[in-house]
Amino acid sequence: MLQALADGETDPAALAALAAPRLRATPEQLCNAFQACPTLHPVYRRLLKLTLDELRVIEDHLGQLDQQMADLLAEHHDAVQRLAEVPGFGVDSAQQIIAEVGAAAATFPSPKHLAPWMSTCPGTEESAGKNYSHRCPKGNRQMRRVPNQAANAAVKARGTIFAVVYRPLVPRLGHAQAIGALTHRLCRLIWKILHERVRDEERGPAASGEAKKVRAHKMIRKLRSLGYQVELTLTRLHGLSDFRPGSSTRCERHFDLGR
Repeated sequence: MLQALADGETDPAALAALAAPRLRATPEQLCNAFQACPTLHPVYRRLLKLTLDELRVIEDHLGQLDQQMADLLAEHHDAVQRLAEVPGFGVDSAQQIIAEVGAAAATFPSPKHLAPWMSTCPGTEESAGKNYSHRCPKGNRQMRRVPNQAANAAVKARGTIFAVVYRPLVPRLGHAQAIGALTHRLCRLIWKILHERVRDEERGPAASGEAKKVRAHKMIRKLRSLGYQVELTLTRLHGLSDFRPGSSTRCERHFDLGR
């Protein structure tokens, strides 16, 4: 719709017809929002076109960087796979973490060393027995963003242990501190998966088959876009089989990548 508006379209109905089917706004609401299009000054159309062009350039650069990261981490494809299977994570976040901490997190002897470095451990700013701040005073705050976003995504995934743990924490701690607690737990899980080379085992209620199917397709599309060749079969699976850029891979788990 924005591209058509930048190209000079003035009919509100024609612009509303370009909306995605899943858009919450009704066609009538969209037509009402586009009522000013016939009188929109050409300067604003030009500014919108320049902004869209800039956005495409940024997305193209991000895609190139993602592809380069995938090529550099090709030898660590198993670690990427194991970490991407954790609820809330994906291929992108798994690659970012491995690029920072290493494929085996060998620099950190224990999760107690990794958590402060990622700024995910609770702080203890106390005076007279009263804690004034739970914020971690040191650490890589930029890196903390990745597990924090993963925690926010994991609590929304139905049937995961993170959603189960999150519910009783919210009334007592609030959303921000509850997410902080789950971020700390995710950090410890990251160390265990990478350092001990184990896979994530979902201990919560089983997720719905439709949710597993959607997550499987999203992950497979992302892997293929980065050069991984993934073939999906209808057999019972325990995770993606080995995959690497330029090699044919068979997926041996039936829509169950989001355990």
